[in-house]
Formats: sequence, C-alpha cells, structure tokens
Amino acid sequence: MVEFIQTQNNFAHGEIDAEFFARNDISGVAKLENMDVLPGGGITRRPGLKAVASLYEEVRIIPFSVSETENYIVVVGDEYIDVLAQDGTRVQSLITPWTLDDIAQLQYAQRFGTMIFVHPDYQPYVMSPKNNGFQIKQFSFSSNDDMTVNIPFMKFDDADGVTITVTSNAGGNNFATFTTNVNFWDSSRVGELLFLMGLQWQITSFIDAKTVVAQTNSTYTLPAEPITDWYEAAFGDFRGWPCSITFHQDRLVFGGSRSHPSGIWMSQIGKHNNFAVGTGLDDEAIFITLVSGQRQQICTVVSSDNLQILTSVGEWAISNKPLTPSSINIKQHTSVGSVVSRYLPPQEIEGQTVFVAGNMRDIRELALDELGENYNANDLCALSKHLMNNPIDIAYNPLEHKLFVVMADGTMSVLNKNSNLHILAWGKYKTDGKFKSVAVVGNITYVVVQRGANFVLEKFDDTALDDVGNAFDFCAWGLPLRASNHNVTRMHIRKITVRLLDTKSLFINDKRVVLPNEIYAPGAPGFSGDMSITQLGTSHECINSPWKIHGSDALPATILSVSMYGNYGI
Repeated sequence: MVEFIQTQNNFAHGEIDAEFFARNDISGVAKLENMDVLPGGGITRRPGLKAVASLYEEVRIIPFSVSETENYIVVVGDEYIDVLAQDGTRVQSLITPWTLDDIAQLQYAQRFGTMIFVHPDYQPYVMSPKNNGFQIKQFSFSSNDDMTVNIPFMKFDDADGVTITVTSNAGGNNFATFTTNVNFWDSSRVGELLFLMGLQWQITSFIDAKTVVAQTNSTYTLPAEPITDWYEAAFGDFRGWPCSITFHQDRLVFGGSRSHPSGIWMSQIGKHNNFAVGTGLDDEAIFITLVSGQRQQICTVVSSDNLQILTSVGEWAISNKPLTPSSINIKQHTSVGSVVSRYLPPQEIEGQTVFVAGNMRDIRELALDELGENYNANDLCALSKHLMNNPIDIAYNPLEHKLFVVMADGTMSVLNKNSNLHILAWGKYKTDGKFKSVAVVGNITYVVVQRGANFVLEKFDDTALDDVGNAFDFCAWGLPLRASNHNVTRMHIRKITVRLLDTKSLFINDKRVVLPNEIYAPGAPGFSGDMSITQLGTSHECINSPWKIHGSDALPATILSVSMYGNYGI
C-alpha cells in the first residue's frame, strides 16, 4: 500500500458522466445536487425558494421588461394571460386564444413596452401598455390609401400548375368568380387574400372545390386567358401564421409558417406592420427562402451580431450590415438542429447564443470563430449528458452566471458558467415538488413549482435557507480515486479534511462535522477553516465515490476544498 494525500480545490466541471471517471484532466464530481460551483471553484448550497403567488394551474412564465425599473412576470395559462408585478401582485388579466396545449409552441419578441406573440395556428397578438395597465389585440398588417394590405404574398408549392379562370359575377364590377383547373379551394379559404392581375382580392364566399367568389377594391378587365401568375397571402388561417419572431436592425422578422417552414419575412425598416416587398429599395421589406438539400423547418430566429436562423437541421446566419433587399449574405454554418415540438428560447450568454439541440441531449453555444466569419456550435454539456432529460423550459440569469434548464421529470439542470474563470459546471436542482417553468425577471430567477395539487410561483432568494418552509437535501460526491495515472483497486482513508467557508452544518460520509458552538449564536457567521473526520475504514469498491459531502439542515454550507489522507493499492 502506498501513502497518498489528494486535495481537490477546484470543482469547475461540476457533475460529470460516469464515462469520464477514468480521466485525469477533469475537475468535477460524481454527483452535484442542490449545490452550485462558485467562481473560485468551490461548491456551495444553493439558495432556497420563497413563495411569490398562487397560480390556478400549470402555466408558462415569460419575462416582460418595460423599463429598467418596471419589470413584470407574464403568466400564460389556458386562454388567459396574467401580468404580475415582481412581488406577485396581479396587475391585469387578459383573454387570449391559446389553450394549454398551444402554450409550448408560443414564441414572443419584445420591443420597448410592446410584446408580440406568434403561434403557427393563430394570428399574432400584440400586448402593449394602456391606461396604466395593458391590452392585448391581434397584430394587423398596415393598409394603404387604396385599402390594400401590406401583407407578404407568395407562390406556395401546392399551387404550382394551378390556373385561375376569371369570370364576371353578379355582385358588381369589383366582384369576380375564380375557377381553378383542379380542386383547390375549401370553405376555410373565405377571407384569404390573393394577388393577381395587379390587384389584391379577398375571397368572400366558397362555391365548390374549384370555385370561389372574390372582391377587389378596384375595377378590372376580364382576362382572355386563365391566370397562371397569381399569389396567395403568406399568412392566414388556412396557410398558417408565423412560427417564430424577433426584431433585427429595426425590422420585425417572422421565421417559418405551417405551409412554408423555410421562409423568412422581414418588415420595412421602422414600419413593423408593413411587409410589402415593393421595388427592392434598401428600406423595403425582404422575403427569402432557405435553400438546401434538406427540408428546413425554422424553429426560431435570433437577433445577435448577425440574424441567426435556427432550423430543425442546422444553424444559418445573415451577416449583412445593414441588411437590405439587394444584399443578402445567408449561409448555413453548422448542422446541429433545434427542437421543433416546443419553444425553448435561445439565451444570450457571454455574447454567444445558447440553444437546446434537436436531440434534446445537447446544450449548444453558437459562437463565431476568431476571424468572425464562421460559427461553431460548441456542446456545453459534453461531460454531463446524463443531466439532459427532455428539457421543457430554459432561462439564464446573467447576474449569477447561471443557466436554468427545466426537465420534463420536474428536476432542473443548472449550469454555472464563467468563461473568464474557466467554470463550466452542471448540477441538478430538486425540490419537494416539480419544476414546471422558469424565467429571469430583473435578475431574479422565478420558477413555477407543482407542490402536490397546487401550482406556485416562487423565486430563488439568497436569504432563504429552505424551499417555502421545506428543507431540501444537498450533496456532492467525489470522483473515484486515481493515482499516478492508474485506477486504484483498494484504498484505506485515514482522514478527510474539508476547508469550509461560512458553514454551519455538514456531513461527510454520513458523519456530522462537529463545528464550534459559537457559530450558532444569533447573527454569528458560520465557521471558516479546516475540519476533519477520521476512522473511515478500508474499501475495495474503489469505483465508488471515496467521499460524500451532504446535508439537509436549513443552514449555510460552502466547501472550498476536500483533502484525503490514506493508503492505496493498484
């Protein structure tokens, strides 16, 4: 047996998957639960939770910032929105069309005090301030003096080869009957806008699968031949509405729709309701389609240093500055793909775009290379894949350098990330209940938690030592001992010493660390210094964790380093 002293004073990689336990170049732990990795590399018990407001049901929460001092929590439920102040006071309740099943795909973008929501099955909605409160109404495309609407028009793939024969109609000079050469119409088309013969038309009635009646706002001359050059409004109840949204270079950007999943529509500059392409002037609207050898479903669009387009199979970017109709430099950079089934909003972390990959196992960081020309999609959880288990929500707190990822099983994986200090540490949060949603509002992290049959809005608070009155367990388990680049097969640990900072309760390998009595006086700081436990025995199960730090008392605990003293054999 060989004498050893091993000290670990850096936990910068957090909890790592067991497949990496035999590596010597990793500063992590086998398990990290309800603990965070500090900027200095130590580990500390996570903050507790305080109740903010009771909720009616399972909901999704969204941050809404009107100004630096005016922030709200938007609670999206079954056909309603509640706007809450940060203390949980209900400011306003608004009626919406989205059911609970719709909420997962609801996307949003904010500009100043206005937020626009999009969903592929619903006309976009706009929430804006009104009379010391808020209102919500349908987004509408702007109109011109001749009553034409500035909505984008396009030719859909299934309309290729379809011709329209225009005949007069008894409704008057601005009505016409449209007859197609194949079955093409149905009753849901009523109200849809078309563009042909240089005019906008609106379908007013459905006759049969080949025939509809339409109205225009002008007189027209009957064409002698069937019309082949005609277009449909890009959006509507039949074709679907935008799937994703952002603002970029003072343009409102829509990405993808149910009928045209690879389309990008950009408004005129400064005129966010005007999507008329016009004659291609620099400030006019833009329409492009992603072209590649694979079907591209746009999942979300992100305004960063460039306009980033995240699709089901890859990551694209438009790099033009300024962005004009005549200068579109679009390129696919990486081939990771994003989640299609629900909206997991990409987060800006340290200037990079972080998103959940389509396989639901990766958290990727979209970052430009040193030349600023090409993006790479670095995997932020390469060492901790086991902590990714069907993500359902995500948010980043820049003040705390923490990325929160809510999982479908009710746990939450948390990334402590500080690149300047080389911290990239995943761990898991658990509570007596299930995490359901997360949002960061005014640098405070709010969560929706299901506790029994109740749903509660709560917030993490450094002054809270429990979760709304309930204690929680925390733990960190050491990696299996390796020595001289070898796996240890038998081991005798005589002593484990931990260096503590402001700590009042801790167990090591199920033994309570006895701390000085004076730290428990009211207002007294916790213990800072070294404490040891001995008589730990001999182990032949050296693939297991040699030390386990844990506790459940509602008292602070911070560990800066762990040292083991003993003998080992290879």
